[in-house]
Amino acid sequence: MSEALFKLAPPPANANGRFAPSPTGRLHIGNLRTALVAWCCARSQGADFSLRIEDLDSERKRDGAAEQQLQDLAALGIDWDRPVVYQSERTSSYLAAIEVLRKHDLLYECWCTRAEIREAASAPSGTPVVYPGTCRDLPRAELQARRASSRAPALRVRAAEQKVRFFDRVRGDCAGVVDDFVVARQDGTAAYHLAVVIDDAQLGVGEVVRGDDLLESTPAQVWLAGQLELAVPTYAHIPLMRDDAGKPLSKKDGSLTLAGQAANGLDPDRVRSDLAASLGVCELGEPIDIDQLALRFATTLVD
Repeated sequence: MSEALFKLAPPPANANGRFAPSPTGRLHIGNLRTALVAWCCARSQGADFSLRIEDLDSERKRDGAAEQQLQDLAALGIDWDRPVVYQSERTSSYLAAIEVLRKHDLLYECWCTRAEIREAASAPSGTPVVYPGTCRDLPRAELQARRASSRAPALRVRAAEQKVRFFDRVRGDCAGVVDDFVVARQDGTAAYHLAVVIDDAQLGVGEVVRGDDLLESTPAQVWLAGQLELAVPTYAHIPLMRDDAGKPLSKKDGSLTLAGQAANGLDPDRVRSDLAASLGVCELGEPIDIDQLALRFATTLVD
């Protein structure tokens, strides 16, 4: 058997988990591997598992994508304990959270575009941008002028670049500085950080398992949960699957979806086995059903 891809610290007391894809296309095998790990983390502890469809971005979501994603997850043997949650149906919860933040004077209006923010921050293209605070404390006259303009504002939090520490089951002790991030977009739609924090808390999620490309998002979410007096889950950011050039897999490559694998003669059982082997919990080509995977996962990847 190959070496374990990563090791996890002991599980939290609340191991209720979730998987939360965006309906922008079919899940690729990297997405499916993350879903399997999240499912195993919960099921190996006898905990609940939920599915949430993050469909707030109306411009990017594709008709039928969510239904296809659910079918692919079920084909691998992944099950869930309650009806699937759709973020587009949870607007009232997000608005209530925004009012709490407003009550505590933690919000301000922001009219900046991404291009303006990048230019003001003097950040080269492709690098993370820290919001420079352009709209944070506008003089009254300028604030009134912007409110009278045709451009609608987004809402940002006053995070004051606080440093936040958290524990990750893969990375150990982590820390990051929290930017003044957006919680409501210009059209009033809840932004990613806000929706994720509210949903996880209200679903009773105790552990968030996701790709390590989202590690940098975690300080903001930990900070926001604290401001809203919500429980902070445990995190486990796992390595992404990458192509031969070292780039993260993309939904644009149809051959890497479950349907694409089927076209190459690999049924869902074989795909599950191959994904398990890539984690180091079985031999390549070794049949392993979903329940065996959960048991092997607990003995192989958890310290």
